[in-house]
Amino acid sequence: MAKSNPFTFIQQVRSEVSKVTWPTRRETAVTTVMVFIMVFIASIFFLLADQAMGWGVGLLLGVGN
Repeated sequence: MAKSNPFTFIQQVRSEVSKVTWPTRRETAVTTVMVFIMVFIASIFFLLADQAMGWGVGLLLGVGN
């Protein structure tokens, strides 16, 4: 591993950070809302799947009298 001058390293880091395309506040908000919507949809799906499997296992084993 090559040794690097700390000053040169900081310059390289600043150069790389300036190349990053940062999202706007609106893009971040829209993405956050979409994540929450997908989490809600996934939670409803898994709730229904769990209920259906529980009902099926109870019916199969005759436990749900």
